[in-house]
Amino acid sequence: MNLDSDPKFWNKKRVFLTGHTGFKGSWLSLWLASMGAEVTGYALAPQTDQKLYDVLGVNQLIKESFIGNICDLQNLRKVMLYAKPEIIIHMAAQSLVRYSFANPIETYQTNIMGTVNILECTRELDSVRATLVVTSDKCYENREWTWGYRENEPMGGSDPYSSSKGCAELVTSAYRQSFFNGAKSHNQIASARAGNVIGGGDWSKDRLIPDAIRALEANEPLIIRNPYATRPWQHVLEPLSGYLILCQALFNYGEKFASGWNFGPRDEDSRTVEEVVNLLISSWGGGVNWRLDVAEQPHEAKLLKLDCSKTHSKLGWTPKWTLETAVQKIIDWQKCIQKNDNMQEVCLTQINQYLNSK
Repeated sequence: MNLDSDPKFWNKKRVFLTGHTGFKGSWLSLWLASMGAEVTGYALAPQTDQKLYDVLGVNQLIKESFIGNICDLQNLRKVMLYAKPEIIIHMAAQSLVRYSFANPIETYQTNIMGTVNILECTRELDSVRATLVVTSDKCYENREWTWGYRENEPMGGSDPYSSSKGCAELVTSAYRQSFFNGAKSHNQIASARAGNVIGGGDWSKDRLIPDAIRALEANEPLIIRNPYATRPWQHVLEPLSGYLILCQALFNYGEKFASGWNFGPRDEDSRTVEEVVNLLISSWGGGVNWRLDVAEQPHEAKLLKLDCSKTHSKLGWTPKWTLETAVQKIIDWQKCIQKNDNMQEVCLTQINQYLNSK
């Protein structure tokens, strides 16, 4: 199997991508379009003040863009029937842990019923050969242990966001076994669980890297909540490459790849928040420090790692960039946008650099 995304495979493929206006969705839209895929996007309007979707001109890159809510089953069905996709990549989600405490109903509706709606629509689409549901590393029942979670570990989550992702995994598994089971199924369904994704162009609020970049640019101290929390940090291109390879495998080889898959960094790149912040400050050039937010915080997991043995051995995917490289790519990206460079070209250059890395 080709261990990188295959442009020949993706050329002219009809892809339905939810969440295409977000951070990961914008990067993936650009990557798919650069390989000749015919992408139909479906998502809410970009939610941040600064929008990677607009910076990259995604609307002009993809075949069609539909602004809509995945909880609107009637509209979603209409658009999907119109698009007649061969491959579905479902990334639309409420993706913030702390936001989920303030907005649990929205979180559960989006992350669970949104997934149900996508999978329900695929039952009416004979054109679909492969469906990928993207969830999160936080879908697992976190026991705060030191080894990585494997794909067969129990789903769980002690906060609304994490538990909603565990539920999305259970929904995906139930649909796969109830409606798309066996080699004769026209549509093979898999799920992908990625670690903490970082990269240039993420302007989300209440996330470590965007908050750090804003502090660095303003030359102000960065306020952090949990300096000793450990997370599996990885550049956005790492899981996206895994999603592309997994979709190719689902499409070409079918049932044996229809399951859950972890996409995480090397073990040594599961680092503390403090280590990541210090790396960012050093790569930026120093001059800024951080201080602890002493306000009472909602519960967040202190330790989280993924075991990617299955992905390495059966899918042939392995991470390419170290955390140090990932952080440097973010700084490089930010320096380029400060100079008003062509950010579409900058992102394509980083994609090519990633593909050419060993």
